[in-house]
Amino acid sequence: MTALDERVTIPDPRTTSLLRFATAGSVDDGKSTLVGRLLYDTKSILADAYEAVERVTRERGGEGVDLALLTDGLRAEREQGITIDVAYRYFSTPRRTFILADCPGHVQYTRNTVTGASTADVLVVLVDVRHGVVEQTRRHLAVAALLCVPHVIVAVNKIDLLDYAEEPFAVIAADVADHASRLGLEITAVPVSALEGDNVANRGDNTPWYDGPTVLDLLETLPAADAVGTDSGWRLPVQYVIRPQDAAVAPEYREYRGYAGQVAEGIVRVGDAVVVQPSGRATTVAGIDTADGPLAQARAGQSVTVRLADDVDIARGDLLSSAADASVPTKHLDAHIAWLSERQLNLRDRVLVQHGSALVQGMVTAITGVLDVSLPGGTLDRSIVPGATLGLNDIGVVQITLAQALAVEDYGTHRRTGAFVLVDPQDGGTLAAGTARAATPGTGQDGYLTI
Repeated sequence: MTALDERVTIPDPRTTSLLRFATAGSVDDGKSTLVGRLLYDTKSILADAYEAVERVTRERGGEGVDLALLTDGLRAEREQGITIDVAYRYFSTPRRTFILADCPGHVQYTRNTVTGASTADVLVVLVDVRHGVVEQTRRHLAVAALLCVPHVIVAVNKIDLLDYAEEPFAVIAADVADHASRLGLEITAVPVSALEGDNVANRGDNTPWYDGPTVLDLLETLPAADAVGTDSGWRLPVQYVIRPQDAAVAPEYREYRGYAGQVAEGIVRVGDAVVVQPSGRATTVAGIDTADGPLAQARAGQSVTVRLADDVDIARGDLLSSAADASVPTKHLDAHIAWLSERQLNLRDRVLVQHGSALVQGMVTAITGVLDVSLPGGTLDRSIVPGATLGLNDIGVVQITLAQALAVEDYGTHRRTGAFVLVDPQDGGTLAAGTARAATPGTGQDGYLTI
């Protein structure tokens, strides 16, 4: 093992928590360099990877190490010096384990940014201190607002190019805070130099006027989404029904019936009252099982098998929820969608709606408008302009009528059960990512819509 390998941080899973975060920003704002700096300064790079990047930097005529090459893994990315696809990286500190999505900056790759930010607890938006808030900055903040990303960090980068002056940072921080407030976002701005490492993982001596946290300080201390609101109502989408049928199964397990899935939010406890949607049947939790044995309770993020007190007809795609605030099935979705396909969306197009593990037919019955981030005003509602179609990378407001009721909820309140995906019924390709603005109560599961 080389000296660099010996620097690599090995986390203790008993004491570290998990945080998912994504980076976004305009072209050449330094996202990949920031990520490379985080990996290097947190001792998350092995010697062979570092030496490979050092060699490529030297072959290009550069000096030192171009840390951006640690994340730009595609050949086209390295040749063009840009990020094209979402690059996922995993690293750890003694306090936390991270899953990072390094998203592209080009407008044409907005769909990739939506993908990377869709599961993020934190979005790090980079702003070039020389250019300030640009249209792509506003677009990425709008994506964060639509996806209800819990925390947004604005890294005002390349401050070394302006001799670490405080005034340019203060102006940009005030501008982005004003825009974010109109979107309903709370942001924390940090002056950084990803190239030199100031205020990324370590505090820089070049910004004595800044006494706030570094980017890594925030990433290590901001709460993950799964840790927020855990005492509110719980949700568990059923992924698989476990009922052993093999004759070789021990007799005591032949009557076993459990419903496996990952707890989407809240805490489920043995004895809790349950409502099964979309059927509306009520029962109670008789047991919670895992591969390591039974549990008295399970919280968001844990994969478990739930046993119920009554024999209820439940299938893959159904939703178990706490009876105190049970979800309401609906056949009518009013939603924001990010269009990810090169084919155009038109009124009355047929789609498949994937909600959790449920898949039902649907039809687009209205296209209300398209997001235009170039408009003054800043709020999401004011930025929606009339539009009859949606194209690649567009974000729009649509209404969808479903053939069968789904327990889709308001995304602003229930992030996991308020999200869905539109699928092409012809080839199974992904068309769009959607967030329900409100679940309009339907008529339950009886009856089907002819589409």
